[in-house]
Amino acid sequence: MKTRITLKELAKLLNVSVSTVSKALNDSPEISPKTIERVKELAALHKYRPNPTAVNLKSSKSGTIGVLIPNIANSFFAKVLSGMEARAQREGLQVITYISNESHEREKQISEMLTAGFVDGVLIAIAEETQRKKDFEHIRSIIQYDIPVVLYDRIDFDMPVDKVGIDDRKVFYDATRDLQNKGLKRIGIATSIHHMGVGKARIEGYKEALREDDTFYLANSAKLESLREKTLKMLLEDKVEAVLCSDFDSTMLTYRLAYENGLRIPEDVKIIGFIRGGLAKYLTPSVSFVDQSPDKIGEKAMDVLISRINRKNTGPKEKIIIDTEVVHYESTQFVKKGASLRGN
Repeated sequence: MKTRITLKELAKLLNVSVSTVSKALNDSPEISPKTIERVKELAALHKYRPNPTAVNLKSSKSGTIGVLIPNIANSFFAKVLSGMEARAQREGLQVITYISNESHEREKQISEMLTAGFVDGVLIAIAEETQRKKDFEHIRSIIQYDIPVVLYDRIDFDMPVDKVGIDDRKVFYDATRDLQNKGLKRIGIATSIHHMGVGKARIEGYKEALREDDTFYLANSAKLESLREKTLKMLLEDKVEAVLCSDFDSTMLTYRLAYENGLRIPEDVKIIGFIRGGLAKYLTPSVSFVDQSPDKIGEKAMDVLISRINRKNTGPKEKIIIDTEVVHYESTQFVKKGASLRGN
């Protein structure tokens, strides 16, 4: 059975964008008469017919936002989604959530569904596997369909879209400098996300803060056993005085290894991690952490998308940075020599 040619296929045959084909078929003044003629001739040749559902939803908004979440098991993204939902509700919008499970193929499938025209805009945190493959064509395809897109959290990508997240480089630059100013020299970093954009930025911030005579200590691996070995070496052989942990797994692993090997926190080693505040304060000792304000990221990302959908903002695409802070708990307390935190 012969399938009907799509707008995307027409665009590929003509070597132009989907947006150009769509505008040409609607006699947009933005498109030259010659291009309009070429597009219409090819459309007639292939008996192209627009999808009536997509046309209807395009002309009258659906009131629905599509959200791609890479990992729902990560409580950070649950908080981000909560912020998005709260903002959408105030606008009377519905949110449809899709989970990529960090899969490139799943993300592609979801993206293809979203170009069908049943959402007014899309919020995306790019999957880990997509970042590894460096294949973003499916996301660019959504953009070509003139569907507003906002990247959130994972934002260091060269795409013509709005972006909302934190300054990951600055977070660890400031944290490293703060520890240095308090007299620490041997500061290390542990990470299981060194291959991802946010992980790379955090390592860069730490490295930039190191002084000429400082040693670069790094424990990095996406495989837990390998990360365990490298972190153990950093703690026991390199005897670092503090560890910056760039994600939940490295935070909890470093904390556990210190306990297992008789290292006292914070007397022997100090820890700053990326961990949920509600958990950090109930550990013993409690763990200092980077407060990313995930609900604010979600709310702001939705706010920016709504402005684009309603054409309240037609200016250049923006990169919006949400403020962060290190919340200091017991794991970064400075105890006087000879004293013990547990003795206080």
